[in-house]
Amino acid sequence: MLTRKNILGDGIGEIQIVGVLGNDLTIVNAARLSFASESEVISQKDEKLINYLAKNKHTSPFRHCFVAFRIKAPEMVMRQWYKHIIGCSWLAPEFQNHGWNEVSGRYVEIEPEFYIPTTWRKQSKDNKQASQGAHKAVAARACNDAYKDALKECCNTYELMIKLGTAKEQARMVLPLSLYTEVMWTASLQALFNFVSLRDHEHAQQEIRDYAKVVDVVCSELYPISWKALKEHETL
Repeated sequence: MLTRKNILGDGIGEIQIVGVLGNDLTIVNAARLSFASESEVISQKDEKLINYLAKNKHTSPFRHCFVAFRIKAPEMVMRQWYKHIIGCSWLAPEFQNHGWNEVSGRYVEIEPEFYIPTTWRKQSKDNKQASQGAHKAVAARACNDAYKDALKECCNTYELMIKLGTAKEQARMVLPLSLYTEVMWTASLQALFNFVSLRDHEHAQQEIRDYAKVVDVVCSELYPISWKALKEHETL
């Protein structure tokens, strides 16, 4: 299936589409079922129906379409992504009750891959949780050097503990939030739109915005009529 790579500009982050359920016609026929009718092909009348559903917040037909993704992203990105639960299924042994699935550092020895920013941003003066502008060259180099030194120390410590026979579930504690992980995520079209609306927003962290933009493009390709209607009416 389709894979979008190099999402954060470091050649590591990616999103792979591993499964798709439904299309624009699925949404039309889910809505028309109330009247015991069905369309075989999308007509202009059906497009108007989709726009009507989006405009008037009749959201249930959009829940019959799903996309399954395999995501490779830094833990700091996934910490935010995991908050999107309604209409979603996450597939991880540690969180079976919540339905997520992730490569488990308890079961396998991790081969660390870390996100290294191409730009170091400055703290916003007006927003405690946001960044604003980029560091100048001297500060950026200092951040980069210190960051890479810290990553090297974390890796060395992790490898040492593994060699000493320390349990993997404890040794992994030394690895930072920039560590890449892989997860499976399945979400309805309604949930996907909610994710993009919140995470491709000026108040969201840039790294998760980069992933949300990819989800936006994927959904616009898979469900062109429905996604356009949802974006035009911003109902969900």
